[in-house]
Amino acid sequence: MKKIKLALLSAALAVSSLAMAQDNAGGAAISANKAALIKQFIDMQRPGIEALSRGLVEQSSNPIAQAGSQYLQTQVPPDKREAAAKAADVELKKYFDDAYPIVRDRAIQLAPDALTPLMDQAFTEDELKQLLAWISSPLSKKYQELNPKLQQALTEKLVAETRPTIEPKMVALDAAVAKALGAPTGPGANGVPQPGPQTSKSGSTAKPAAKKQ
Repeated sequence: MKKIKLALLSAALAVSSLAMAQDNAGGAAISANKAALIKQFIDMQRPGIEALSRGLVEQSSNPIAQAGSQYLQTQVPPDKREAAAKAADVELKKYFDDAYPIVRDRAIQLAPDALTPLMDQAFTEDELKQLLAWISSPLSKKYQELNPKLQQALTEKLVAETRPTIEPKMVALDAAVAKALGAPTGPGANGVPQPGPQTSKSGSTAKPAAKKQ
């Protein structure tokens, strides 16, 4: 996936923030000053957005990694475990290096549309100024209470948008890890699941259950 240039990303964020103004409860357009403050806030959240994306990708491969580890300990001869484990680790890293940039870049794209309405409804322009300056502890508490909703909103959009791209990679990873460990391949072989990112009611990514034998 091609990376978006910073100039284009900044322009997209600004336009997206202004466009979302029409979704206000009162129907009034968000002011340019407030849109700029919200954009600045979202830009500041990039490390958190990247961490969220990293967590989603890591969680999505956890079922395969756990099933592979169990197979390694129970089915692979002791003298071959170290080599097999290293081969499986290579495949897991290859998956992460491929999937993480896709999820991260899409999360950055989705953030304005997902977060702007919540920020606009929750904070006044003056509160946004205080929030960006981090000088009001009561305001900080208010933000911390809203933060799970922000993450849930972005997670729901991110999972829905990236599932068609990530699920085939999960199937390929399943087969690659099984091959590295010398395990039978195919859907549900040896209890290794065929997972895809799923969003729970709490907004976190739920681990897919293994198929029943």
